[in-house]
Amino acid sequence: MKDYKREIASRVASLEAVSSAGLGEQDVYDIIEAPQDTGLGDYAFPCFRLAKALKKAPPAIAAEAAEALAAPADLPHAPAAFRARATGAYLNFFIDRAAYCADVVQEAIVQGARYGSSGIGMGRRAIVEYSSPNIAKPFHIGHIRSTVIGSAIGNILGFLGYEVVRINHLGDYGTQFGKLIVAYRRFGSREEVEASPITALLKYYVEFHKRAEQDPSLNEEARLAFAALERGEEEERALWEWFREESLKEFTVVYELMGIRFDSFAGESFYSDKMAHVVGELEQDGLLESSEGAKIVDLDAYGLGKALITKSDGSTLYITRDIAAAVYRKEHYGFYKNIYVVASQQDLHFRQWIKILELMGRDWASDCVHVPFGLVRLEDGAMSTRTGNVVFLEDVLTQAIEKTKAVIEEKGVVTDNADEAARQIGIGAVIFQELHNNRIKDYVFNWDKVLNFEGETGPYVQYGHARAASVLRKAAEKGIDTSPGALAGIRDFSAGASDAAFALARLIGGLPAAVSEAGEKYEPSLITRHVTDIAQAFSVFYHDEPILSDEGDSRLVKLALTAAAKTAIQNGLALLGVSAPERM
Repeated sequence: MKDYKREIASRVASLEAVSSAGLGEQDVYDIIEAPQDTGLGDYAFPCFRLAKALKKAPPAIAAEAAEALAAPADLPHAPAAFRARATGAYLNFFIDRAAYCADVVQEAIVQGARYGSSGIGMGRRAIVEYSSPNIAKPFHIGHIRSTVIGSAIGNILGFLGYEVVRINHLGDYGTQFGKLIVAYRRFGSREEVEASPITALLKYYVEFHKRAEQDPSLNEEARLAFAALERGEEEERALWEWFREESLKEFTVVYELMGIRFDSFAGESFYSDKMAHVVGELEQDGLLESSEGAKIVDLDAYGLGKALITKSDGSTLYITRDIAAAVYRKEHYGFYKNIYVVASQQDLHFRQWIKILELMGRDWASDCVHVPFGLVRLEDGAMSTRTGNVVFLEDVLTQAIEKTKAVIEEKGVVTDNADEAARQIGIGAVIFQELHNNRIKDYVFNWDKVLNFEGETGPYVQYGHARAASVLRKAAEKGIDTSPGALAGIRDFSAGASDAAFALARLIGGLPAAVSEAGEKYEPSLITRHVTDIAQAFSVFYHDEPILSDEGDSRLVKLALTAAAKTAIQNGLALLGVSAPERM
């Protein structure tokens, strides 16, 4: 598709006044904006940055530039696309609406499911680590952020041409397993675990901490149990493997409900035989220091404190395993980017081990990227596995589906499969709500908010897609050819010059840029908000413009715009991991 903004930037950059101020084409491109009031223009170039260099007032610069652009020029594009007008300190541009609509609609329809994508990734490999729950602990609402943000980032990067490797770095190692082994031996039962694995194991974990407050020797017993596990002792390892297997069964139920997938479940334990080499290399490089029997890397010179590598008993920590994992991934996958979708509270941890990789001479350390996100809290305080104060994610998803099913039955919604529609809409509502705000923001979990389907929600956007699908179905029932070939072949888009049609086309045309920016910033909410805007614009278009009751070329143009909107919404939702039902 023709990049109208780029062509305008090229023309503006060619003006003597602009070049003499030291602005190149990319500078101009970055400055150009879209006016809130479309009556002022479709694009605007503010002239404030030229004032100092030219020693003139911005309004005078804008007026002279508009006059210069009105002069005849040998340009390979329609003059109407560059009709310029000065308004105060702004140089405003009006483009040919019909030509723009034709470009957008034809590209969206022809590209179909690939509309909005690009090859910017060039097949380079990007690892995305996300979800990563702890084995033997509940998969609670706090885990949803890493899970859906990471999944969406993986979708976006894949759409941009990267080869994505999705890793679930399970928390299946560490001192908590020593605690769990001790708890199970003292007051657990196999029958109880097999009946309800996570519920039973959580109960044991909570009970362990209650008893440890009265009997601190339990912590030492747990430490010794984990040390035995690290040594590969048969009994401890058998219990650990059983806890892991039973936990994964329950995790899989949630992943299947949400449509989440992974290429690898290699967790912390996978690197247990690779950590000795890392510790040895740190020792050889002179980076390790002894501290009360433990081994540390002193990072005070970098403002990062002291990083504990091994405890006094020789057992390893998260940071040791993460260094080993990064080294393995580089050697095994040869990644271009190694992305970690982990809560912001772990920022120091990531800064420490990435700095250690740098000190180890790994020049690819800067390709390891921590993508932080804000925390989820309950209305009565922070979640805590130790106290059992959690909201199970499966319960949230189940309730969302049940509520949706009730609404479908109450309103008599016609659908091919009510259960599947309830799953798509209910799960979509939860995922969309999670991805609607900037990922770095903390928020308080509230049942009413999560299960609210009104306003800027997933169901609202899904309904926009279903409405567009309905329009196209009804048109086909009238014998109108709505195939991609027929709609993409329309040449006269003068009927797409109305305010509602052009506003919708502008947003559809903006999807590729939104996807690209979301990939660059690892920020799925940019797509969530953009696809919401498209759905809202389509709603206005649907109400303002007669579509099926229209006739001739005008009707075809509106149907083509409807098809383009449907494609854009569907593609945007797919990147978020949300289904796009054909009927609602």
